[in-house]
Amino acid sequence: MPITIHITYRGQSGAARLFAQEMTSAGVVSAIRAQEGCLAYAYYLPMDDDEAVLLMDSWASQQALDRHHASPMMAQIAALREKYSLSMTVERFIPDEAGIPDRDRAFIRP
Repeated sequence: MPITIHITYRGQSGAARLFAQEMTSAGVVSAIRAQEGCLAYAYYLPMDDDEAVLLMDSWASQQALDRHHASPMMAQIAALREKYSLSMTVERFIPDEAGIPDRDRAFIRP
């Protein structure tokens, strides 16, 4: 079952954005995206908060996520989080097997 995780990184003086930029420029993001079971890994910038960055990543299964967490890239990520003195909040999402309720479909534009 796929798993989606939202991690909001917060820092000061643009640190969260610098973290995301370094993750990308150092090749860590590309390496993570190449891992088996990685479905998505992308950073987003909130329009109303210059001190936050949202990471949305999705994995094919808990096993794929566990392999990612055991990979050498986690040490790189942790070192960069320390470098930029970031705090984090994490939300985890698992798909609803029933799908989108009919009552909500009217609000979705295909």
